[in-house]
Amino acid sequence: MHKRRKTLALAAAGTSALMVLTACGGGGGEGEQEKEVTWVINSLPAAWGAISGAGGSVYVIQMLSGVLPYTGQYQPDATYEYDMDVLAEEPTLVNDNPDEGPFEFSFTLAEDAVWSDGTPMTGEDLRVTWMMSAAPTEGYCDTCDSRGTTSADMVEEVEVDGKTATFRLKEGLANPEWMGMFDAHSVAGGFYPAHLAEEQGWDVDDPAQLGEYFTWLHDTRPEWSGGPYQIVDGDLQNQVVKEPNPEWWGEAPALDRVIMPYNTDEGTFIPAFQNGEIHGANPAQYSEDVITQLREMEGTTLSVGEGNIWEHIDINTENEWLSDVELRRAVFTAINRDEIASRNFEAGYPEYELKNNHIFGSDSEYFEDHISESGQGSGDVEAATEILEDAGYELDGDTLMLDGEQVGPFRLRSTDTVIRNNSVQLIQAQLAEIGIETTIEMTDDLGTMLDEQEYDIVQFGWSGTPYFTTSPEQFWRSDSPSNFGGYANDEVDEHARATATATSLDEAAEHANAAVAAVVPDAYVLPIVAEPNYFFVSDRLANVEDNLQSSYRATYNIGEWDLAE
Repeated sequence: MHKRRKTLALAAAGTSALMVLTACGGGGGEGEQEKEVTWVINSLPAAWGAISGAGGSVYVIQMLSGVLPYTGQYQPDATYEYDMDVLAEEPTLVNDNPDEGPFEFSFTLAEDAVWSDGTPMTGEDLRVTWMMSAAPTEGYCDTCDSRGTTSADMVEEVEVDGKTATFRLKEGLANPEWMGMFDAHSVAGGFYPAHLAEEQGWDVDDPAQLGEYFTWLHDTRPEWSGGPYQIVDGDLQNQVVKEPNPEWWGEAPALDRVIMPYNTDEGTFIPAFQNGEIHGANPAQYSEDVITQLREMEGTTLSVGEGNIWEHIDINTENEWLSDVELRRAVFTAINRDEIASRNFEAGYPEYELKNNHIFGSDSEYFEDHISESGQGSGDVEAATEILEDAGYELDGDTLMLDGEQVGPFRLRSTDTVIRNNSVQLIQAQLAEIGIETTIEMTDDLGTMLDEQEYDIVQFGWSGTPYFTTSPEQFWRSDSPSNFGGYANDEVDEHARATATATSLDEAAEHANAAVAAVVPDAYVLPIVAEPNYFFVSDRLANVEDNLQSSYRATYNIGEWDLAE
């Protein structure tokens, strides 16, 4: 179903003096040097847990790499692998036909799987993680703020029997991506320990007390671990330090210490890399300047490829003017996506492709081009002007008017990055050609700005995975907390629900494409491009590669990292 993403990889020959090893007491024994690596996370994580809206970022996920256990994940080549350290066997689909009874599946954890305090992992850990992932309206947790509730809300009941948890969905519902409920791509990024709630004095079956546990997990640095590493020091402002988990039952990690500093200043990456202060990174934002410098460095592996974050332009449909679909269509037609993408990416990644489907990339067997024929994103000023004239708008000099009143001006917003700064300036100039005035306003709090609808036109990015069945509901369902612009379309709601509850991926994809086909004429979201991601690492490190399928990126296999001989 999913093919390998296009990737441009460059490896410079030669030896490197970038890796600095420190001789400290402990792990390496007397006279031996400890194996220590410093890996940059390029923004601040907002929480210690990944389930919540605040914690649901790639920065939190990467901070928890090697700590949070999960049942499987997509590999860099887009194949899927179950984690057979964590699982006793591959998950079981008990019944996939809702006409013959509840859709039912089970997970069984490995017999020797334990948390870092020695407590065995059980099906109860999966049950509690499921309850914290569901919407408060499901009644399991009063104050849990899950960033994605669709899969969890389908579940009617869970039966726990030791290491096994069996999930039964509500009558008539199915989930073609059921196997991903606790994997690396799930809302939780894995699963959490249930026994710590009881140790803290909370009853997980009391909705109020489960909410307290949820808050505690997000507010408290984890002393627990279910992976090859555990966090031994750190905070949410500076860095975390990881060392091997002594209770890890899988193959022992080769490194004695992994330090993960949070560094938002991309201008410092190259000097720190050259000085041996850092040994690699997989930034979430593209930087042509950093990429250009890395290409000239020996002893470095660099890759640039189409990432899983796709940039898009959204419109606030509840704005007085932009509630008019004809105006929205004209806005999207006047915007030139290719100019935006080429200005930002062509020099460093000429292989970029415009994104012509909100759900599927061009390398998916389910891809259908829903954008090109619409004219949206084409920068066709004449076509945009014709749309406006047919709808009764007119130009007074360089100003768009309707019934003698100026249309707008509109607040055009994004976060303050080089890429988005370039984009919104281009969009401002493009919209000026059809008489629309915009005021650019940057924000350092994207979540609050979107949630409080403090924008008229906005550019931001969605982080995707090879999974897709819950995406239409998250993006466009009328009552979705992620439907920031107040979009409502009954046909889209119907197809979104059908996508999430289909009995097969083929059926789900059919409904997903139908949802996209209904969204495009409403001119609510204009996809631009899947932003290229870059990754760099010293050649002194072994078994380190980028994983563009996963929010964990290069840290997806942190337990296998080592120093090259």
